[in-house]
Amino acid sequence: DTIRILLEEGAPERTVFHCFSGDKEIAQVLADNGWYASIAGPVTYNANEWLREAVLAMPPSLLLVETDAPYLTPHPHRGQPNASYMTVWTVRKLAEITGSTETELARQLVNNTRQVYGEAVTAFAN
Repeated sequence: DTIRILLEEGAPERTVFHCFSGDKEIAQVLADNGWYASIAGPVTYNANEWLREAVLAMPPSLLLVETDAPYLTPHPHRGQPNASYMTVWTVRKLAEITGSTETELARQLVNNTRQVYGEAVTAFAN
């Protein structure tokens, strides 16, 4: 329904799917429309191959990483409350999935974050 409404009514200039949990077909729709997928900790869970396949359907320029999903903690901290410092495990998994180095992907994610939220939000990343 969300995708249908965005397509029918028109999506905002910067559309972010927070805590993305779609499959590769949904990811392809996001990619085709220039919408961002914000990926959380479940991408690190062994059983979630479908989510890793979805990540591969997205260009790296449209990926973000979740920093505030309190119940979507990455492995190896699954079951604990999530916190921003735990995104390192999600970023590592995303780098593995996309075939990037952690440094390359981290730079891409910072650039993407700046595109979506502005320069001031990511000043800490320098």
